[in-house]
Amino acid sequence: MKKALIAVVVLVAAVFGLMMFLKPVAKVVAVVPGIAVKSVPGSVTIEAEYQMDMKSEISGRLVKSDLDPGKPVTAGMVLAQIDTGDLALEIERIQSDYEARKQSIAVGSAIKLDLESAKESLENFERLTKTGNYPVGELEKQRRLVKQIEQKLALEGVTQKQDIANFENTLRTKRRQLDKMTITAPFDGVVSAVFARPGDLINANAPIATIITTSRAVEAKISQEDFADIRLDQKARVRFLGRDNDTYDATVVKILPTAEAETQRYLIHLDVKCPVDVLVPGLTGEVNIIVGQRAAKALIPRRALFGNNVYVVQDGRVQLRKVEVGYVSLNIAEVTKGLEAGDQVIVEELDKFRDGDRVSTETVK
Repeated sequence: MKKALIAVVVLVAAVFGLMMFLKPVAKVVAVVPGIAVKSVPGSVTIEAEYQMDMKSEISGRLVKSDLDPGKPVTAGMVLAQIDTGDLALEIERIQSDYEARKQSIAVGSAIKLDLESAKESLENFERLTKTGNYPVGELEKQRRLVKQIEQKLALEGVTQKQDIANFENTLRTKRRQLDKMTITAPFDGVVSAVFARPGDLINANAPIATIITTSRAVEAKISQEDFADIRLDQKARVRFLGRDNDTYDATVVKILPTAEAETQRYLIHLDVKCPVDVLVPGLTGEVNIIVGQRAAKALIPRRALFGNNVYVVQDGRVQLRKVEVGYVSLNIAEVTKGLEAGDQVIVEELDKFRDGDRVSTETVK
């Protein structure tokens, strides 16, 4: 009897031990009080703040280019050069004509000499007329002649000034064209595409390359029902696709007054505090914008929720518990009814458990 009793005890202990060994392990987190955060969700996309096609206003042959896809450029950096030979020769010719015209003006006017002679003759005729030795009618003709020569001299002066102004204006225009044949970067950026290489003959206003600015715009899309809560300078948390374990602080810096026609979602811009190399144009992610905060008696990881339910482990058994949810942020949810501080909620592999299951627990962060 003793041997049989011992065998039964050993068997029961073995079965109990096996059952304990086979009990699933529930990974749990304790419910804690704290500050509940209400946040508005949205999707984010990183865009280059702007890009520009580099063009030449002047047609010609490209003789030099430092353009290469992926190459960083700085504002004012020379990117390409169009052949200036023909234009330089034209400027040289115009400059020569300009100098010759100035020299001819400096020599003096033949009309001015004619005027001096006519005035001297008029003085003589006036003296003769006073003595009665010259007809009055002929004197008037001489006076009209002097007037005509004065007008002719004045017109010559206007023409000379106009000639000089035309030469100077033409030279300024040609030199401006010369400057435009040297293409420089208008801002700091990166070359994204190149359309012309040295030796190519390019047309005026044809794109030579595309440059993307180094500055980035992080654009967030917010649903209509949440948009009313958005304000400038609100804080946010951003997570990008492919960097799920990293979240970054952000601030609302721009609220656009229009919605996308297709989705009716409103657009805002964020200032995200993260390394520049993270902000790759085209990268997407999600944002939670903090629109309210308050003290809460029960906070749990958001991943513990499924619908309005959680699994609580009490006395080694799983309890399905219905809860009321308050503020919800990116990772944390407030429970206003159904949980107390210290309760243990399951946060991983929720689909493995059912109400009433026996489990052992492992506390996780």
